Amino acid sequence: MSISVVGTADAISCFEDAAPVTRRNLTAAALFEHAVSDNEGQIAAGGALVVRTGEHTGRSAQDKFIVDHDIIRDKIWWDANKAITPDQFDTLYDDMLAYAGTREIYAQDLKGGTDKDHAINVRVFTEFAWHSLFIQHLLVRPPFEGRLLDTGGEPDFRIIDLPGFSADPDRHGSRTGTVIAVDFERRVVLIAGTSYAGEMKKSVFTILNFLLPEKRVMPMHCSVNVGQNNDSAIFFGLSGTGKTTLSADPNRTLIGDDEHGWSENGLFNFEGGCYAKMIRLSPEAEPEIFATTSKFATVLENVIMDPATRTLDFDDASLTENTRGAYPINYIPNASLDGRAPHPKNIIMLTCDAFGVMPPIAKLSAEQAMYQFLSGYTAKVAGTEKGVTEPQATFSTCFGAPFMPRHPSEYGALLGELIDQHGAACWLVNTGWTGGPHGVGSRMPIKATRALLAAALDGSLNQAPLAKHPIFGFDVPTEVAGVDAHILDPRSTWQDPVAYDAQAAKLAAMFVENFRIFDAYVSEAVKAAAPQLI
Repeated sequence: MSISVVGTADAISCFEDAAPVTRRNLTAAALFEHAVSDNEGQIAAGGALVVRTGEHTGRSAQDKFIVDHDIIRDKIWWDANKAITPDQFDTLYDDMLAYAGTREIYAQDLKGGTDKDHAINVRVFTEFAWHSLFIQHLLVRPPFEGRLLDTGGEPDFRIIDLPGFSADPDRHGSRTGTVIAVDFERRVVLIAGTSYAGEMKKSVFTILNFLLPEKRVMPMHCSVNVGQNNDSAIFFGLSGTGKTTLSADPNRTLIGDDEHGWSENGLFNFEGGCYAKMIRLSPEAEPEIFATTSKFATVLENVIMDPATRTLDFDDASLTENTRGAYPINYIPNASLDGRAPHPKNIIMLTCDAFGVMPPIAKLSAEQAMYQFLSGYTAKVAGTEKGVTEPQATFSTCFGAPFMPRHPSEYGALLGELIDQHGAACWLVNTGWTGGPHGVGSRMPIKATRALLAAALDGSLNQAPLAKHPIFGFDVPTEVAGVDAHILDPRSTWQDPVAYDAQAAKLAAMFVENFRIFDAYVSEAVKAAAPQLI
């Protein structure tokens, strides 16, 4: 580790002395019991824990801050990250310390990462039992030695999560009463004013996104699985694009569904569990994930439950579209327990294109892959957020801009080096709309998506005839066994091909405008992978 830890020991010992942790490293059963007895959640039919997160049903990206220290200032991508001062962080820390001193606090000693050379030890303090259960599911739980967990040493980072504490913008430098403050020098993360548990796991991801590139290890917002021939695959994608669904394949071993690293040792999971979207979950389309909702101590956030029968309604979005389930990875039948895989044979970039322009699958050159990675395109659809009435393009660089402390060009260059070194094939897969935009066309059939992915992963798609897309320039298969050829050409699925051309030109212009911020950081070959404006 190359980051200084000035003052960490004294500061943290104050927290642990002032807020005695009597509930340390409790088992899932004990945490489940505390959560129910303290009215933090209810038991669903099948044994899951159903909780509500209140006002915040998703991440509060505008309330995330990094402490601006001299030692790291030049390493942070400040265009996308907000700063607070060390003094503001100290005041916030002291005030949260005083708040915690009057409450019972839970603690879990866990690891971020399954690669022994690159994992970090994380101690997570929580106000709620269900938050402690959640993070136990999501991070890597070290083995027990008697009553103690063997993490291999003192924590490298500490996360303090107190939803009941409200920050003061004037006093703490926050925007609202909600704050997620990351101090890379003190190695402490403070979370307050939000009950959304995903803030904890994404804080660990942010930490690893900062530390690992200096070790030439690539942190990635992706899922990973591996076939019987040791053929690993990476699935990049933003929330809602299908990372979890498509990586949970009964014919392939799941390494993880959301966060991974790519080191000299191969691929490795950052986590020990999964955090899947539950909205409109069905046993037919996603049987492995659906089964986890009836397993003991799975945590279901904002899923609606019948109060009498305790049955779950996954179609009810009355609280949020972002209903979630957290469970240990061994709840997926064909999951890896060591979280490791060889270097990838294939890299899949997922987009949920609500404009209905992108083909269901396209083969990318290395330069096109870099262009798509830095673009990080998907789309929001009407009804998922207040004020969204028609499809809106979303460009989240590296498929994870909110978690990137460093400039995207660092991650892009590192990924490009790894692709060149290991010769991975790259693909773009659209899990969004076909036959027209959202509201006119239909959602891409998951059966077709799975068949196309299977052909890409087993190598047979490399032999398919290809046609170059006239605007985006990537190669699109024209015939694939078991897939209706009509769906492969997105233009032919529209009733009005001229309307398709206009929509495609509109989206291409969005790509070009978004990519201008990267022009100074990429080669001419990558810039040439941009769509052609007509």
